[in-house]
Amino acid sequence: MRGIIVAAIAVTSASTAAGEPIGVFDLTYALKFDAKDADQVARAWDHCHAVATLQGIVNRDAPRLYVRFVEASGRNVDDYWLGRMSEPGRWLAGRERRTVPDISALVTEYRRFIKGVVLYDERVPATSNVASTIAGVEDLIALRYDPSPGSLYRQLCGAGPRLPVRVKFLTDTGLPIFTGKGKIPDTDIASTGSAKCDAHLWLKAHYIDTGKVDAGLAGFYLDAYWLKVPTACSANHHTLTNHDFFVAKKGWFFDLNTWADEVPVDDKTQRLGTDLDTLKAMLLSAYKQAGKDRMIHIGGFTPWAYKYTTHGGAGGKHDGVPTEWEFGKTASAYNAFVDADAIGLGAMANASFFMHFPLKERYPQPWVTHGQLKERGYLTADGKVNFAGRDFIIFYVGDYDSAAWVYQFMPGAWDHPDRGKIPLMWCISPVLDRRAPMALDYFRRTATKNDHFAAADNGAGYLNPGMLQEPRPISGLPSGLDAWARHCERYYKRWDITITGFVIDGYAPGLNEKGLDCYARFSPNGIVPQKTPPSLLHGNMPVIRADHDVNQAPDEAARVICQRVKARKLPFHWFRNILKTPDWYVAVHQKVKELNPKIELLDAPTFFELYRVYLRNHPAGAKGEVPLS
Repeated sequence: MRGIIVAAIAVTSASTAAGEPIGVFDLTYALKFDAKDADQVARAWDHCHAVATLQGIVNRDAPRLYVRFVEASGRNVDDYWLGRMSEPGRWLAGRERRTVPDISALVTEYRRFIKGVVLYDERVPATSNVASTIAGVEDLIALRYDPSPGSLYRQLCGAGPRLPVRVKFLTDTGLPIFTGKGKIPDTDIASTGSAKCDAHLWLKAHYIDTGKVDAGLAGFYLDAYWLKVPTACSANHHTLTNHDFFVAKKGWFFDLNTWADEVPVDDKTQRLGTDLDTLKAMLLSAYKQAGKDRMIHIGGFTPWAYKYTTHGGAGGKHDGVPTEWEFGKTASAYNAFVDADAIGLGAMANASFFMHFPLKERYPQPWVTHGQLKERGYLTADGKVNFAGRDFIIFYVGDYDSAAWVYQFMPGAWDHPDRGKIPLMWCISPVLDRRAPMALDYFRRTATKNDHFAAADNGAGYLNPGMLQEPRPISGLPSGLDAWARHCERYYKRWDITITGFVIDGYAPGLNEKGLDCYARFSPNGIVPQKTPPSLLHGNMPVIRADHDVNQAPDEAARVICQRVKARKLPFHWFRNILKTPDWYVAVHQKVKELNPKIELLDAPTFFELYRVYLRNHPAGAKGEVPLS
């Protein structure tokens, strides 16, 4: 290639990890830096990026390397999960571990897997994500070019292991390859006028269009712009340690704005809408390569604390949730869903290690029978719902549509001593078993009779299903409903999920008949969309429209619940709660009972089966004709 050096790389076979000690590398030093010291900021970034790309390659065919990095709520989360997997009788029980003391030793230890370095240029921050993509395909470590003494580039390439530079995004005179002028290097494509977008389109032309990457796996992660704003969020929210899974799977990376009516803060001179045009071009290429037959899995999320929103100094003119919805609408138009590593709990490590966890073929969970409902007094002898003056409620326990959120938050929530005291519907996306299989297995193994599992928004991944229906604005592609149903069927079957606890329609159209038919294939016991009538029976699938988010302190939350129940004529009520621990639910439940003893919290099978019976016996409700209030 002209300008961009790609050397021929010999392929070496990797030995299996059977009997090999687990290498453990402590990266937590990269969480401690003086944000006013550019060298310390750069060191934190460089070390995390290099380690993540190395780890993805090393763990590609076996779980060899484990990293300590993610800390939350006073604990090292990586230690927690390593401990769980090492308990007697579990996957890693008795497996030897070996501590690797520093990054030079780490590279030396796993040198046999690494073929060199891909060198990127922070003056075009997007090249950091291009480098992560190439790292996975070519078995290279991603490094930022920095010739200063003491830099990681000098440490690994100029001394120590002396890694060869196989790919670089600088000219021989040290200038950026991507300039936003002329033609995009090594292509006949006219420049977009944006070096940022040219870098993405170079990646598309050389790696997505050509099938070198797995186009069905992508990472929407913050690029090297982080170096300019490292304090916009917590120290781990560059989310570089999330890269390892997508590197291992040879996925592709991007960081682009989804709004057509603003220029992004990280590329203020670009033509209006260039980021969005670039995003759509990449998604269309991915669709052609993979999305026709299987859904495109996008890990990550809009980096709203840093770019593209009104938050702090992020420089956008749209708030966070509208930006989330706009991206979701766009991605869904190309058969893509999001594994939403959102700001706050967005950092994760070791998914390339966890992906080897041995899951069972199936994880069954019981459904309720009508005989049991009669015995418990919920159905009359003739099979009708016995309300006895009661209103029934259920909590949507979420939002667990992100492997990172489950990874960080669920240890404290799941292990809480109040779990099991009241019925809770845990809404966890089953596709998270790709990056956090050990967590989903642990929850099922240790669940109580009061813990039932449903899918989080919007099934096996977060998308807007209305954007799968024809006609499809934005993309103009044929229907994606069958691809979505086939994708979800696989995960719902393994985890024995029959309820989709919430369907975010966002800015997309609501579900039409074909959309409802799609969900009936894999979620026969219920769905909770935003844009349907308050109640509906679609065939045999009960549909209840999403109502209130309730996340206040327990006393106030209970008052809101009681007020909402009193105002609605439908005697079944759904309430969404985000990142609440079991003690919050117990406190809310107790206060609700004090305020209105006729309100009863149900487990998920009982709630949705009674609701189905109710709809069968109330034709107006089944047709969506019951007034909300």
